[in-house]
Amino acid sequence: MKRFAIILVAILALPSVRAGEPGMKQTIAYVQKLQTESGGFWPQAPNSNAIKIAPTLRATSAAMRALRYFGGEVPNKDACVKFVASCHDPKSGGFSDTPGGKPDVFSTAVGLMAVTELKMPTEKYADGASKYLTENAKTFEDIRIASAGFEAIKKTPAKQEEWRNNVLKLQNKDATFGKGPGMARDTGGSVVTVLRLGGKTSDRCVKVLKAGQRQNGGYGKADSDSASDLETTYRVMRCFVMLKARPDNVEGVRSFVAKCRNADGGYGVAPGQPSSVGGTYFAAIITHWLKQ
Repeated sequence: MKRFAIILVAILALPSVRAGEPGMKQTIAYVQKLQTESGGFWPQAPNSNAIKIAPTLRATSAAMRALRYFGGEVPNKDACVKFVASCHDPKSGGFSDTPGGKPDVFSTAVGLMAVTELKMPTEKYADGASKYLTENAKTFEDIRIASAGFEAIKKTPAKQEEWRNNVLKLQNKDATFGKGPGMARDTGGSVVTVLRLGGKTSDRCVKVLKAGQRQNGGYGKADSDSASDLETTYRVMRCFVMLKARPDNVEGVRSFVAKCRNADGGYGVAPGQPSSVGGTYFAAIITHWLKQ
């Protein structure tokens, strides 16, 4: 009996694998198979019935980070470096989603994240990309992703105060953002952006994030008061992390993420949706945060 007790204590001391937690090897294999000969990654696995898809910078950045959080490696890192470099437009300083394409704000910010993830020479891209983001980020979504790009290269945006004030114009009187079913999503994304731009927030925001958790454990958009998706859950969880807080129902979030997993090892952005590199990245980083 004494020996059994000792063994039981030893087992309980080991890192636990929760019921339903995905097989990491299968998920890693799913992401790795999305890398193409060009070095870039497909957004999702192609099939005979699908429209022809090409590797993209956004998918490549998401794939690299998903592999890191799940404990995997990029199969062909050298080719990946070349692909990311091929998406850079030296003339504008920005990045496009595909080689030779037109640069945009989102792809430029993601390009900076990919550069830092691959440990490419940041100085080769930082100034040009910073100038591009400064000149072209206009909308909230532009500013949100641009601030993340600047954070990746550890630079302060030239328009930090202007951008922060633009976001704060969207703020409610109680320092929250949005209204109705989308309040947690809007508050999460906006507060993260304000914090990245050197601003402050209110304790009221944490209460809104907690109140916005839905019955299935996740978080969703304003067009539904019941459906959830991983992209929205990611935005809210990112905010929780930056505010050093957690949802009241942590196991609910974990359960929702598990419901988004498919038989191929990948994750859809919502339960029942086909696997994608974006959905798998959201699942990876949310799972990582939940373990902290």
